[in-house]
Amino acid sequence: MTSTARPTKLDEFLPYQLSIASNAASNRIAEVYRNQFDLRIPEWRIMAVLGDAGSATQRDLAERTVMDKVAVNRACRSLEERGLLEREPNATDGRSHHLALTGEGRATYDRIMPLAREMEQRLFAAFTAEERATFSRMLSRVRDRAGQLDPDTDFGDPGAG
Repeated sequence: MTSTARPTKLDEFLPYQLSIASNAASNRIAEVYRNQFDLRIPEWRIMAVLGDAGSATQRDLAERTVMDKVAVNRACRSLEERGLLEREPNATDGRSHHLALTGEGRATYDRIMPLAREMEQRLFAAFTAEERATFSRMLSRVRDRAGQLDPDTDFGDPGAG
C-alpha cells in the first residue's frame, strides 16, 4: 500500500499486517543473505536453528522454523550439497537423521550472525529498548496462541446460517 492509498479493512486486519511486515523485513534481509552468502531465507533459517541447537532432525527443523517439510527438505539438501550441513543416522529412529552444520557451515553462520544483529538493530532503530522487549513478548504470545487454536473447532463455519 502506498501512503496515498486509502486504508482498507484488510489494512486494519492484524494477521495481514503481521504478514506484510514479516515479508518486508524478510525480503530486505534475504537480499543481503543472497548477495553476500548465496543463501535463501529457508536455508538461512535452517542454519540459524542448527547454529543455536547444534543438531536437529528435519522434523525438529520444520517445527522450529514453522516451514513445511518440503521446504525444509529442499533447504537441507541444498546446504548439504554446498558442504554447509552434514547428516548422521539417528540411532533412536532409523527413519530420520541428525543434521548439523559442518565446520564451513559454522564459519558461515559465525560470519552472518553479526550482520543479522546489525540488520535487526537497523530495523528496530525507531523502537526503544522497552518497546522492542514488549513487541517480542507480544509476538511470542501471538505465536503461542496461534498454535493453540484448532481450525476445526475454534472458528465458526461462515457458510452456516
